[in-house]
Amino acid sequence: MKIMRHPRARRYVLRLAPDGGLRLTVPRRGSIAGGLKFVETQREWIARERARMGERVTAWCPGTVIWWRGERVTLAHDGEAIVCGDQRIPHARPAARFDGQGSLFDDAPPFEDWQPMLALHFRAVATRELPPRCLALAAEVGVPVARVSVRNQRARWGACSSAGVITLNWRLLQTPPMVSDYVIFHELMHRRQPNHSRRFWKEVASVCPWWG
Repeated sequence: MKIMRHPRARRYVLRLAPDGGLRLTVPRRGSIAGGLKFVETQREWIARERARMGERVTAWCPGTVIWWRGERVTLAHDGEAIVCGDQRIPHARPAARFDGQGSLFDDAPPFEDWQPMLALHFRAVATRELPPRCLALAAEVGVPVARVSVRNQRARWGACSSAGVITLNWRLLQTPPMVSDYVIFHELMHRRQPNHSRRFWKEVASVCPWWG
């Protein structure tokens, strides 16, 4: 495990490296011992993330299992569309190939990688669903929001700017609805506390009593 201190960090942060190794960031006022205790509390998360890392594939094609709305779903093709959970995305499979004499020399050409196309589709779905949900939850807790956008962040689930713009990752639609709502509430509470202080976490707990 690699341990690093960061003068601007305000809490312990644990990340999983691409090789499966752990990276622990220790805040300015934290201790190595405190960091190791924090790691101990994250054993289930570490095991789960390492398992997911082992399941990752480089291409999405028939039979690939991905997460969608908190469930593991298997990608399939019904002849006219790609089927993924509650989503059916029109997609014509290329016709079978024939040799010069009209004989079929394979059932059909290989399926291409669907990941780029599905990512665009899922982002469009997220753009339709996540902003209205965010605005509804903001109204529920009385927090003003200037705008909500959906992006393709690689390392963040969401963000909140000082101008009141909430940015959400389209991949939230891959998580259970309760997790997605928690991330939205988390960002909304930054409108009250633009930090990760104890006051901020109290605000989060006040709107998410069902979380942890």
